[in-house]
Amino acid sequence: MSFNPFDQKVRKLSETFFDWKTMDAKPYDKANDDPFTKLRVILMNGAEYEAVGFSHRFSRNCNNNDVRRELCLLRRSEQQQQKLVSGLKPIDETILETTIGYEQLAVELTAILAQREPDAYVKKAMDFALIEDFDHLYRYADLMEMDMGIKAEQLVGDYTEIMPGRPTVSEHRSPTDDIRRYSNFKKCDLLTALNINTIVAAEQQTMNYYMNIGGFYNNKIGRNLYNEIAMIEEQHVSHYGSLLDVTCSPYEQLIMHEYNECYLYYSMYNDETNKSIKRVWEMCFEIEIAHLNHAVNMLNKYEQKDWQQVIRKGEFPELLKFSSNIEYVRKVLRNSINLTGEKEDYISVERLKPDCEFYKYQTTINDKLSSVASHAVIDKYIDENGEDYRYEQSVHPIPELTNRKKDNTNVGRYPQT
Repeated sequence: MSFNPFDQKVRKLSETFFDWKTMDAKPYDKANDDPFTKLRVILMNGAEYEAVGFSHRFSRNCNNNDVRRELCLLRRSEQQQQKLVSGLKPIDETILETTIGYEQLAVELTAILAQREPDAYVKKAMDFALIEDFDHLYRYADLMEMDMGIKAEQLVGDYTEIMPGRPTVSEHRSPTDDIRRYSNFKKCDLLTALNINTIVAAEQQTMNYYMNIGGFYNNKIGRNLYNEIAMIEEQHVSHYGSLLDVTCSPYEQLIMHEYNECYLYYSMYNDETNKSIKRVWEMCFEIEIAHLNHAVNMLNKYEQKDWQQVIRKGEFPELLKFSSNIEYVRKVLRNSINLTGEKEDYISVERLKPDCEFYKYQTTINDKLSSVASHAVIDKYIDENGEDYRYEQSVHPIPELTNRKKDNTNVGRYPQT
């Protein structure tokens, strides 16, 4: 059954504010709730971060204080939603346990979006970064087992494997090779526009989390790992962010942001298994309808445009539903493990020239392997335990990455002999 958020009854924006008690909702149970509930919370927190951040950027580049007041009104409501969603994380969840959720979300969300993505170029961008986040999950999982004695398989359920992807040491590319071709949201499939906006919000939140939380970790190797992977997440935000439509006006971008939030909350509501959190998604969805209507009014008032000029048809496409993607991730590993970036496209490391930008940057960043935290974590774990920590349902699909007693730093970085 189709659903169009533009056709719904709308409350006044001034009626969307709520008190502190409402913002203090019951968190999920990290031990007993389905792992996908945690992923939904992380995703929607990221969507709200993106909404607030965009609104601030819009306001800072606008010289009309009437517009800025309208944005501030909208932003205050978004801020309250963000506090509500952020508080769904339980107090007893540690930094690393939350981190495992961030990386599991990156893997499962990217795999889900890639499999339904109608644009081949956008799909390839998702596949490319997917197996890098997959490797991050493995590095953090080894750190957690080493530092806390907690196996990440207890957190991810049976949904996600934990094993090497494209090694993080191989992911450090020249900034000139992380920019892609932008999309045209007025011409592309609506699902493509939603997929891009969603993955940008999710990856940006991960980047921000690692940039801030790394300095609070209690040992040097952990701090260094957060710093290194935060750098890769910045690459991913550049990578995905460059797919956004740069031809949209700020008012058109506002419409797309609010529509995307409506779509996500409606998807989370339909997918949620935790009854109390399901009610949160329903409440936030109703509030987002008001936000979308406010954005429509601003578009009409300040640009004399209708929302159909931005989105064309308002009916939601296929809803986002979380699922396990083990076989798809394995397929992408087999097909993409040796790729790296080359300007707007990708190239196998087998075809790289010795003087290319990739190797110039690698020489600078990874001059001494022992100082590369993503490698040092696995090296230390192997030294202490004889082999690395993994959670595999079958043998790794890449022969070079099957050895559990030695961390491979060449795959995706140098031609394989």
